[in-house]
Amino acid sequence: MSKIYIFSGLGVDRRVFDNIDFEDLDVEFVDWIKPLKSESLENYAERISRKISTEKPILIGLSFGGMIAVEISKIIKTKKNILIASAKNRFELPKFNRISGKLKLNQLIPKSIFKKQNFITNWLFGIETESEKLLLKNILRDTDPNFFAWAINEIVNWKNETIPENIIHIHGNKDRIIPFKNVKADFVIEGGGHFMTVNKPKEIQNIILNLIKSSQ
Repeated sequence: MSKIYIFSGLGVDRRVFDNIDFEDLDVEFVDWIKPLKSESLENYAERISRKISTEKPILIGLSFGGMIAVEISKIIKTKKNILIASAKNRFELPKFNRISGKLKLNQLIPKSIFKKQNFITNWLFGIETESEKLLLKNILRDTDPNFFAWAINEIVNWKNETIPENIIHIHGNKDRIIPFKNVKADFVIEGGGHFMTVNKPKEIQNIILNLIKSSQ
């Protein structure tokens, strides 16, 4: 059975997968490493890919983690790349992201703002309950603002234009961070937002288990 490496999203960690039961799959959550000064996303992906110790692994990437998975798949051969609420190339990101990158608007945002959960973040992530608000609040509290600022800069300046082989894209049709209209999804989660691993876990779980177990 292929080993599965999971890359969580920007500003979130493995806690957003707590509601998904991976059953007997061989799963490893990859912790983020500290980016080097002015490091590119491509170079970062190469360094973090050294944590992968098996041949032709399966990668699961959520949001920013999906972008990392895409970059890693350009470095090593993978069996499958499962992207959740993510983008396969820069054209699937909102156009505002690319404009922000060119004008360096993201650099004007104080790092402290990345630590705050509020009605804007709740709306963007599609958060529905008090427990989800608390989870996001705790995750943002534990997030390194320097890492967050670096990653935002790399997202708005992402240059990738290719789609590697073996990509499977799961996306919610109510995603407000990476709008559904921007992407070509293989599986659509009805009513799913950017926090859908938390509030739509069963649908995602069933897709992942079917994809992986049918290919073993």
